[in-house]
Amino acid sequence: MDQKLELIKRVPLFSVCDKKGLEEIARLADEIDVPAGKVLMRQGEHADEFFVVISGTVRIERDGVIVRSLGPGSFLGEAALLDHGPRTATATTAVPSRLLVLGHRQFDQLVSEFPSIRASVLAAVARRLRAAEPDASH
Repeated sequence: MDQKLELIKRVPLFSVCDKKGLEEIARLADEIDVPAGKVLMRQGEHADEFFVVISGTVRIERDGVIVRSLGPGSFLGEAALLDHGPRTATATTAVPSRLLVLGHRQFDQLVSEFPSIRASVLAAVARRLRAAEPDASH
């Protein structure tokens, strides 16, 4: 658990948490190692996971076009969990990666227990929306 706690502590999304908060996140999240080329989610599908990249790189594709790469400290999968809709993109590991994964219930618990994390997640959703749709800023 101590190693997992150290990994979680380095994630910018969780930087606002105290030791008790970090321990709660460690309890809620599973740490997984995935090989390169692993599809974490597919555009249009429904899923129940939220991912935080601890190490490695995850490619994000929309309609078959790579729109960005996410590295350590980045997170993905929040949009579908927030609105219970289909995935907006396909995410595939570009290299062997270590991730934290939270299921739908754990994600809901995380954002309800930690308002600052909820605010950070919602701010990231807004930034991604603005980047994807420049007209959305009006």
